[in-house]
Amino acid sequence: MASALVILILLIAGLVAAAVLWTRYLGRDVEKLVPQAGQIRPVEGGAIHYVDLGPRDAPVVVLIHGLSGQLQHFTYGVTDLLEQEYRLIAVDRPGCGYSSRDSDALAALPQQARMIWALLDALGVERPVLAGHSLGGAVSLAMALDRPERVAALALIAPLSHPQEGDIPAFKGLEVASPLMRRVIAHTLAVPMARRTAAQVLEQVFRPEPCPEDFLTRGGGALGLRPKAFIAASADYMAANAGIAAQQARYAGGLKVPGGVLFGAGDYLLPPARHGTPMAAFGLGCEEVAGRGHMLPITGPEICADFIRRMAAKGP
Repeated sequence: MASALVILILLIAGLVAAAVLWTRYLGRDVEKLVPQAGQIRPVEGGAIHYVDLGPRDAPVVVLIHGLSGQLQHFTYGVTDLLEQEYRLIAVDRPGCGYSSRDSDALAALPQQARMIWALLDALGVERPVLAGHSLGGAVSLAMALDRPERVAALALIAPLSHPQEGDIPAFKGLEVASPLMRRVIAHTLAVPMARRTAAQVLEQVFRPEPCPEDFLTRGGGALGLRPKAFIAASADYMAANAGIAAQQARYAGGLKVPGGVLFGAGDYLLPPARHGTPMAAFGLGCEEVAGRGHMLPITGPEICADFIRRMAAKGP
């Protein structure tokens, strides 16, 4: 009996070791496909990877990507359209892309806001326009609630702004509450599963528009095929679900920044009626674009650039 138990333990250990090695093998070339694009600045709790584009004396626009994303969501097309007019600072949110954070607790919206403010303080940025997409919209709102006097305007693109009703099928696999289990899954199952289901997930994320063929490289999507990316995305997803209701409760008394909200009318992930239209009560009118989905910075960079310009014009 004892020998059988030892054999079973060794077999399980061998399978786990094989899974870890297979995960490393699958992810080995990802960072060659999407290399580090900018600089990394240490902040309390981690470090922020960012690119800094455009004239240094121009108005500043900070570009903040969404769940399981990276700054390439904006450098894909939006930055090329704006960098002659604005100083653009596109960031990898803490834990994402080439940024880092010291613990999963720093996935909380106020903590992400604090870390990005720390970067902007270090860069001497005074009154930026915050352009946040999806979860980046929720982080932008957290930044505006914490320092309203420091934000010129908000340009929120398909933002998470209210508690979501029901699960989002594309992100069901991210529902892992335990940080330890999150890491076990990340280093064994997550990367092979992500490769197997990537086409289906991307179809849901981009619906009703097609996912561009170069999204994994030019759009940075390949960086999601790393254990680090699963850990960050899972922690972000759980923290956003836990914290967005408390953030919503602060809008009525604390949201005092001009701007607006832009949605694709066919957004499959975050319904505009729930996350866009209600923001008009707080001075952020919602616009909808027919035939468009959730990934507007990739599929409609011209639409996003025009929207950011118009929201920036509302600021002082």
